[in-house]
Amino acid sequence: MSAVFTPARTKISFDRFQKMVAAGVLTKYDRVELIEGEMIDMAPIGSKHAAAVDELNRLLVLALSDRVIVRCQGPVVLGDFSEPQPDLALLRLRAGGYRDRLPSAEDILLIFEVSDSTQSFDRGTKLPLYAKHGVPEVWIVDVIAKCAEIYRNPSLSGYQTKVMATATESSSPSALPEIRIAWSDILG
Repeated sequence: MSAVFTPARTKISFDRFQKMVAAGVLTKYDRVELIEGEMIDMAPIGSKHAAAVDELNRLLVLALSDRVIVRCQGPVVLGDFSEPQPDLALLRLRAGGYRDRLPSAEDILLIFEVSDSTQSFDRGTKLPLYAKHGVPEVWIVDVIAKCAEIYRNPSLSGYQTKVMATATESSSPSALPEIRIAWSDILG
């Protein structure tokens, strides 16, 4: 009788991932994010995706620069095994910014994921990850379907509230209700 070998996957921790970056194993040219201990290739950025991120970034910085940090396509830390890179994140202001550490769930007010080819990954993988770690609000902006999905009230089983917004509507973040995003400006 011979033994059957079953290969095991090795989970990479956030700390190990950061050491790989510091050692030059991963560089700015490696478009990967750490999701639940696995390095996941990021999708190429198309023109509709880039334009939506640019316009959201421009509007948010103009409206909120004195109240939050608008992080564009930068990493956030969620637990010991995840470092996703949302398209945009609204972060709490803190003295010194985030020079000494990456922002974590308690620093995040709102995450934006812009989708043109990643809808299923954003909804099926990233959204549950954000909910599990208590990110209070996530907006998935679908540039193909020309709508925004607004998720609020996270729990371990997912977001309890989902609101759909079309290109003719506008939406406000829960943490900043005085700000309105007109989806026609983003989705055309």
